[in-house]
Amino acid sequence: MKIYSDTVNINNNTIRYVVTVGTFDGLHIGHMKIIDSVVRKAQSVNGQSVLVTFEPHPRLVLSKDYNIKLLTTFDEKRKLLQEAGIDNLIVINFTKQFSQLSSEEFIYHYIVQKIGAQHMIIGYDHKFGKDRNGDVNKLKQLGEKWNFSVTSVPPAKINGEIISSTLIRNALNDGDIEKANLFLGRAYSFSGTVVEGVKRGRTLGFPTANIHLNNEMKLIPKRGVYFCSVKLMNENLYGLMNIGIRPTFENKKELVIEVHILNFNDDIYGQELEIDLIKRIRDEKKFESKEQLVNQIENDKKQALEYINVLIN
Repeated sequence: MKIYSDTVNINNNTIRYVVTVGTFDGLHIGHMKIIDSVVRKAQSVNGQSVLVTFEPHPRLVLSKDYNIKLLTTFDEKRKLLQEAGIDNLIVINFTKQFSQLSSEEFIYHYIVQKIGAQHMIIGYDHKFGKDRNGDVNKLKQLGEKWNFSVTSVPPAKINGEIISSTLIRNALNDGDIEKANLFLGRAYSFSGTVVEGVKRGRTLGFPTANIHLNNEMKLIPKRGVYFCSVKLMNENLYGLMNIGIRPTFENKKELVIEVHILNFNDDIYGQELEIDLIKRIRDEKKFESKEQLVNQIENDKKQALEYINVLIN
């Protein structure tokens, strides 16, 4: 997959470009339905697929809600799009100035001039341009004007709900990791570097790796204990992850992310871990004694081992 900035012109009269546009935060099942259509259409016309996206997330620029967190960082998005078979990724630097382009100006400047699209595929509810006043009907009108065709992809639904980034974000904030994973079509994940902590886990018999996120804009789910898989270099492991403030001992204000990797006790400071969250086990609790905490962790570990048996059998 080739990656371009918005200053690059890839227009080539000998190549048939099939294009989609969007923020694609999460790259959930609905997004992948659109992307799969783009890839298959490009293959059917012996052309190339193009995905146009925006960095940073438009809501970070336009909204007063600066607390929005990302379902997918750019690095995660790039990896997933490459795996999905996208040929070309164009990243537009989203600024307030860019947001003032009308829908017609955006399509002409980027889709027509810079890319030379022959076909566009977008989601049924896609909006674009200043004040989001462009939609599928507007895009079809512009396609007739500038000689490209348009396909609208209907929504993807599970259990009667239309899959969306907002629903997934809400599920994660509620701790409903299984619903989030169902809508994503994969396990919700994040990555970070192992850093030194207070090492209290070792004194309890459950050493933990403290994780410093690679991207602090990544959305972290509701506080609690999770069963997870852990990728360390080329090794796939399982673990118990605690997301919280350590109320029993410290009651910290800032969130701490730590994982106890099952049947593992190597020194991995400075190593990068990729964490896939599989199931939420319980809320974070404050215990009256160290012994109560140890007993609870033992019970958590038993549940985790049961989950592993289900996964491998």
